[in-house]
Amino acid sequence: METLVVNKKSDEMFLGEFLGKRPQIHSELAKRIVGQKKVIEQLLLAVFSGGHCLITGAPGLAKTLLIKSIAQIFHLEFQRIQFTPDLMPTDITGVEILQENQSGRSMIFSKGPIFANMILADEINRTPPKTQAALLEAMQEHQVTAGGIRHSLPEPFFVLATQNPVEMEGTYPLPEAQLDRFMFNVVIDYLPEDDEVAVIAQTTSTRHEEIKPLFTAEDVMEIHSLVRQVPISEGLIRYAVKLAAASRPRQQGAPDFVNQYISWGAGLRAPQALVLGAKARALLEGRNMVIIEDLQYLVAPVMRHRVLLNFKAEAERITVDDLVQRLIQVTPKP
Repeated sequence: METLVVNKKSDEMFLGEFLGKRPQIHSELAKRIVGQKKVIEQLLLAVFSGGHCLITGAPGLAKTLLIKSIAQIFHLEFQRIQFTPDLMPTDITGVEILQENQSGRSMIFSKGPIFANMILADEINRTPPKTQAALLEAMQEHQVTAGGIRHSLPEPFFVLATQNPVEMEGTYPLPEAQLDRFMFNVVIDYLPEDDEVAVIAQTTSTRHEEIKPLFTAEDVMEIHSLVRQVPISEGLIRYAVKLAAASRPRQQGAPDFVNQYISWGAGLRAPQALVLGAKARALLEGRNMVIIEDLQYLVAPVMRHRVLLNFKAEAERITVDDLVQRLIQVTPKP
């Protein structure tokens, strides 16, 4: 049985410190956020893995508050960008401006809001593809190019982009190739009645508790290193690959329901996200190795935006989450 073996003594000390502070993360978030435990866990897994997230949910479900609170816990610089049809790429990345100084005139680069650790791209599907592409390029390269000069973005760097699933008029849906850049698609749903009562009581009172930072940006980079050191067996890696492969229609061995309802399946980034997210979940739960439940827990957020349903599935109101559960049932376990 493999166990977590850290590379340096400093890593071992930090691992102990991280595991000691782990329960405090949830207690600090509870000062601002009621319920949404699964959503919180999946966003934390993305932060620990260094991945970007697509967040799907109706307005008013505390998406901004949740992301800002996570940024405060990890002491990360936070920026919110409201995406609109008239937003230009330079409104995000920054622009070169002409400035006069003692030696004459020169062009200087004025940084845009993308230069932060955690970016909330609010309603990313409401801005034209050219502006979407500017953000997605920064997500992939962790840099911005202006006037032929590359400007590195601060590390760590995360983009959490929201989409409103209700009102689609006047939107610009992200192409599949761009959706694939997001590690998870996290769905935020309405709270149970008791939790909604707690939210109303909290937000309409004078009570306001400050969130205490528990980590730094450097600590987050150290967590990324620890996550990649969590061991996983070859059998579980092969299981992640088989789960993704089973979602691809018209391939040898594809289940009948996949050929019937799916027009395009998950690519190679899906098992990569599954394995890395599973390692982060093992670390978050204080385990020294990945188990099969870690992979199965993440299949839905990993697959939601990578599997394209056909018209028959939409007509019969079959969702990707429905098909994901069937994939887990039919894929042989290691």
